[in-house]
Amino acid sequence: MASLKEVPEPTEEEVAARRREFAVLLEIFRDTAVLVPLRDGGWLTADFGGIRWILAFSDEPALSRYALARDEADREWTYQTVLGARLLDVAVPEAGVPCGVALDAADDAEHALLLPPVTGIVPDAFALDRAQQGGTPR
Repeated sequence: MASLKEVPEPTEEEVAARRREFAVLLEIFRDTAVLVPLRDGGWLTADFGGIRWILAFSDEPALSRYALARDEADREWTYQTVLGARLLDVAVPEAGVPCGVALDAADDAEHALLLPPVTGIVPDAFALDRAQQGGTPR
């Protein structure tokens, strides 16, 4: 297994390509209706690393994989269908705490997508990195 010291730094071209790929994924997410499970009178969330994550799923099989991973496949999973843009532009600001969206959380890193509360993903006023860019932290 390679250590972190052995992993080469990405080139500027690789970083630019990854940013373009992410921008495409972000636009697809914003334009797509996703499934958001309901739990305890609200949407299913998980707090991790000081961030509240709204758990969303691309389809019923992805939600089923999550239920199986949690050993909760036998319970009924009710959900709402919500446009990705609504999650990022409305739900994140309404959370009242740093909040992002985790898409297909039970899938591997190649298929899951984390949309953290940073500039360019959520409204600037709710981005955690805003203070680093000269803004006022919330």
